[in-house]
Amino acid sequence: MIERILDKAVSGERLNREEALALFQSDDLHRIGMAANRVCEKHNQNRVYFVVNRHINPTNICINRCQFCAFSRSKGEEGAYELTIEEILQKIHEAPDDLKELHIVGGLHPNWPFEHYLRMIETIKKEFPHVHIKAFTAVEIDYLSKISGLSLRETLIRLKEHGLDAMPGGGAEIFNKEVRGRLCPEKISGSRWLEVHKTAHEVGIKTNATMLYGHIESYADRVDHLLELRQLQDSTGGFQAFIPLSYHPENTEMGGQYPSGIDDLKTIAISRLVLDNFTHIKAYWIMLGEKLSQIALLFGADDLDGTVVEEHITHSAGGKTSSGITKQELIHMIKRAGKTPIERDALYNTVKLYS
Repeated sequence: MIERILDKAVSGERLNREEALALFQSDDLHRIGMAANRVCEKHNQNRVYFVVNRHINPTNICINRCQFCAFSRSKGEEGAYELTIEEILQKIHEAPDDLKELHIVGGLHPNWPFEHYLRMIETIKKEFPHVHIKAFTAVEIDYLSKISGLSLRETLIRLKEHGLDAMPGGGAEIFNKEVRGRLCPEKISGSRWLEVHKTAHEVGIKTNATMLYGHIESYADRVDHLLELRQLQDSTGGFQAFIPLSYHPENTEMGGQYPSGIDDLKTIAISRLVLDNFTHIKAYWIMLGEKLSQIALLFGADDLDGTVVEEHITHSAGGKTSSGITKQELIHMIKRAGKTPIERDALYNTVKLYS
């Protein structure tokens, strides 16, 4: 049966829920991976993308207390911080000269007004007009809508007018209501996350999508999550990439174990096979590690994210990788996997091909 399902996916036919679930339940990792690689090459030939980017986390102070999060703090708690706009600008000045993308996400600060966020991205855009600003998860956008008194659409339009170019995919976690209620009861619902991204697409903001896996969810929960994303992509076409996020348990209230490397590769491969309307599947090296991310390029992934420079969220939960990587190291990883490195910008426009 697995061979029939894989043949179907490779031929371009859409997999249904039962077929996707059968792949997760299968131990035939190599055949699943080979099929995912063939589908990936149909989307992207032999190319693998990366971006010269820098992560900025303006604050870890957050009104929510998600069970899986080791990053957030309450105001006044030890380890809590809040960067000024000037401090953010300084961090950007310390980034590589060929910086193409800023990835900006943080906690839901109890005191910052909406105008602070507008001023933040407007100031960044004025000082670094050549850099794409990919900022604010759906959870943050929902919060900004509430504190501003604006609708989702109005909030997103205001942000776009002040310099927002794209949105990351964080905050999706798992859409299943019961699991989400245990993971992050204070966070927006899965349906609200989808609504935020749908609205972003409608106002011309491209976004990414994610799924946090390897905690308390089932394979069926993962499949349902992927199918919800696929359905929205059918409607809007606004997702650029899907990023499976491998759970990190250290320093969290949820605890548990790290997903295995086999689970990581299987999840990436099946995501590639199920999400037939997504062009890009990302192997996020910060979470997977450099070597497993390199192998993931043979299991359906075609993007390694980027240089990052400084990462706090995953490392707060026990991330073992470095906080940044050089462009040369990314190029080497891609070439050694037998792929062609493509430097991109935040919107997947080609900056340079490395033959």
